[in-house]
Amino acid sequence: MASTTKKSAKPAPKKSAKPAPKKSAKPAPKKSAKPAPKKSAKPAPKPAAKQAAPVAKAAPVAKAAPVAKAAPVVAAIDDAGLGWTDAGKGYQLSLDGGKLVAKNPAGKRLTSVPKEIKDGEVADQLEALRDWLAEHERECAATVDQWMLRSLAVPRSVLEAVWDDPAWRKPLENAVVVAVKADGGHDHAKAGLFRGAVRKQGVGIVDLDGETAWLDTERVAIPHPILIPELDGWRELVTQLGVAQGISQLHRETHPKPAGLTATSIDEFEDGKFAMLMHAIGKARTLGFKVRGGFATCKVWDGGGVAEARYWIGADSPDSETFTGQLSWVDQRERGLKLAEVGPVAFSEGMRMASSIYAARVVEKKEEAS
Repeated sequence: MASTTKKSAKPAPKKSAKPAPKKSAKPAPKKSAKPAPKKSAKPAPKPAAKQAAPVAKAAPVAKAAPVAKAAPVVAAIDDAGLGWTDAGKGYQLSLDGGKLVAKNPAGKRLTSVPKEIKDGEVADQLEALRDWLAEHERECAATVDQWMLRSLAVPRSVLEAVWDDPAWRKPLENAVVVAVKADGGHDHAKAGLFRGAVRKQGVGIVDLDGETAWLDTERVAIPHPILIPELDGWRELVTQLGVAQGISQLHRETHPKPAGLTATSIDEFEDGKFAMLMHAIGKARTLGFKVRGGFATCKVWDGGGVAEARYWIGADSPDSETFTGQLSWVDQRERGLKLAEVGPVAFSEGMRMASSIYAARVVEKKEEAS
């Protein structure tokens, strides 16, 4: 039920189809000397990935791919939906799955791009556009992932503005969203798999019963899975519908915090052996965690504050053997937290980090009894 508005079907890049040189006809040569693409060197979604406020803002994501202004104009679109651009000498170029492809003057698709065409300006522009689109997709996915990790309240206007962009749609579609109340709380009675946002109708969802519905709300949140009451039910629903999520939400590893904890650390993941410290560091970084002062760290916004999980992996020579230690948490002023003070999201993400690194330890094979 992906619903979109007619206005949102025309993403911002369409404005870039009018090349900047037309404006240079006006008597302001100094300003027109700076071509429009130069301002678009930083793709608009990037600021949203660094969002520090508890509510996602519309401004950083309202703009779309301005870098596309530098791309050549598509000359023709074939039956497969590929747009072909005149590259000179009768040749045409296109991007197919991120790969540069060419047609000869007779219109036959070639197995490789001739060197003289591949080294040309049109090929450079298409490859630059391809690289920007890939970076744009990463930025969009990272932004939506941050919305989920922080359970941010996202204005409906933001979702309306970005929904028609495939790079935004992929991580957003089928994410579980909940309506955000006036006081900032989550209304889990109004939740569903996100299917679109339309200005006059609201936020389109599929509810837990598999029925389509509209949420008349100005803000929604993509909650962290540990905060979703009927998590197993939602997991079963996406399996029944045969849909996939573009972010790790429903199938993310979660660790509910046991009640009555009185300790200050977790020792469940101690004594994990790594032949070399660099192996433990490499594993942590591969999983997306930072390593500082002998600890793998994971910083999480939880309950209006910031908490950081720290898992000891060693601080000796990178090529020396190491053993993992305790998992603990500190607040934003780096003061140690008791486990009872750690929020549910921070606890779950810290446990997820430690268990993932610990799983890569060296496991000694026990000799079978003779």
